[in-house]
Amino acid sequence: MSLLQVENLGKSFGGVKAVDGINFQLQAGELLALIGPNGAGKSTTFNMVNGQLRADRGSIRLDGTELVGLQPRQIWRLGVGRTFQIAATFSSLTVVENVQMALLSQDRKLFSLWAPAARHRRSDALDLLDRVGMAAQADRPCSVLAYGDVKRVELAVAMANNPKLLLMDEPTAGMAPKERNELMALTKKLVVERGIAVLFTEHSMDVVFAYADRMVVLARGRLIAEGRAEAIRNDPKVQEVYFGSGKTFERRGARAAQEQAA
Repeated sequence: MSLLQVENLGKSFGGVKAVDGINFQLQAGELLALIGPNGAGKSTTFNMVNGQLRADRGSIRLDGTELVGLQPRQIWRLGVGRTFQIAATFSSLTVVENVQMALLSQDRKLFSLWAPAARHRRSDALDLLDRVGMAAQADRPCSVLAYGDVKRVELAVAMANNPKLLLMDEPTAGMAPKERNELMALTKKLVVERGIAVLFTEHSMDVVFAYADRMVVLARGRLIAEGRAEAIRNDPKVQEVYFGSGKTFERRGARAAQEQAA
């Protein structure tokens, strides 16, 4: 059985069908890109999986558990981590304290007065930072970090609840090509090592074609294509949606390879 199963998912705002009966599945250890032009329904779908929006119809099941109707915190406790388009960290705290705050939340001790955050599971926090290459900067304030390093810290925070599923909303937004490839290569490594499933939205097609195992393509709230890179690259509906007639994705793989080598 797939880790994540989305069936007949729908959401309307007034008379507008933002998402109209989409279906897809996601396996453990797989990176699935949710792509489409502006207004395709990507963010609405993403936020329904996360619980920020409630579906009008359909089902979202994680390991057989229905997520529709649950709050984001309840979904987080079931093993769903998330990163955001604009990195969400506490700039006034150190790198390791940001991860410790997430561990406090996981242990339901966020409001406890008995154990200062600076002492809570520091070794576990350092281990998470080591996985994302940030252990050496553990005691630096997040406010002084380069943006690419902040995104690494955010990834460590998202991993604090040992997620089965990681949701990444525009993970490489605002990053230079080298930083984009480093972050996605790190994510791919964690997926392989820990068997995590990743659902991500992304505007950079170079990133999508270089790192996604499969892609789900939406347009006007409907699923128009699903598959691996080669099938999506050559799909006439996808090319029409993104470019109109006469253009293709043919050079995307080559450009991504050049960026990784840079």
